[in-house]
Amino acid sequence: MSKGLKKYGIRISILLILWQLISMLVKMPLIPSVDQIILSIFNIDELAIHVFFSLKRVLLGIFLALSVGLPLGIIMGATKQGEKLLQPYLYLTYPVPKMAFLPLVMLVFGLGDIAKIIMVFLITVFPVIVNVRDEIKKIPEDTYIPIVSLGASKHVVLREIILPSILPGVLTALRVCSGTALSVLFFAENFGTSYGMGYVIIDAWMRVNYSEMYGGIFVMSCMGLTLFVLIDLIEKRFVTWR
Repeated sequence: MSKGLKKYGIRISILLILWQLISMLVKMPLIPSVDQIILSIFNIDELAIHVFFSLKRVLLGIFLALSVGLPLGIIMGATKQGEKLLQPYLYLTYPVPKMAFLPLVMLVFGLGDIAKIIMVFLITVFPVIVNVRDEIKKIPEDTYIPIVSLGASKHVVLREIILPSILPGVLTALRVCSGTALSVLFFAENFGTSYGMGYVIIDAWMRVNYSEMYGGIFVMSCMGLTLFVLIDLIEKRFVTWR
C-alpha cells in the first residue's frame, strides 16, 4: 500500500473512531453507530447506478466548464482587447448565486440530466476563467522573448509557454470546483430524478433512515475524495517543477 493511501486510511479510521465514540456517548437514533452506517451502504438499492449518475453529471459539467473556461481565460489573460471586452461581464455575473438560476435552467432544459450538468457547469466555469486569466498574467514578459525571437507562431507560444504555465492554476480551480460541484449536485438531484447520491440522501432522510442517510453522505464524500486524489495525481505527473 502506498504512503498516500495509508495516510488517507489512517485519517478516515480516526474519523470513524471519533464518530463511534460520539454515537456510544449520545445513544440517539440521529447518530447511528459506524457499523450501522457501513451496513446501510450495502443495503442501498442500485448504489452503483446512483454513483454512476452523480459522477457522470459532475464530470460532464466540469468538462464543459473546462471547454468554455479555458479559451475565455486565455483570451482574457493573453489579450488586452479580450480582457477589456469580457471582464465587465465576468465581474457582473461571477458574484450572482448560481442556485438562483436553477428554476430557469430547469424551465429551459427540463428536469433531466442536462439541467443538472448545466448547474455544475455554471458553478465551475467562473473559477476556471479567473484562474487561467490570472496565471497568464503571472508569466514574466521576458519569458516570451526567446521563443518569439526564433519566429514561433502563436500556436507554439500557446503550447510551449502558456498551457504549461496555467496548468497549476487550472488544477487549483478544479480542486475548488469539485467540492462545490458535488454540493450543487446534491441539491439539484432532488428534482426530477430518482437516480444520484443527492436523491439517495434526501430520500433516506425523508424516510427517517439516518443510517442510510449518513451512508449516502459517506459515499458522496468518497466520490469527492476520489476526484481530489485524481487531480493530485495529474499534478504530480504533469506539474513536475513544483
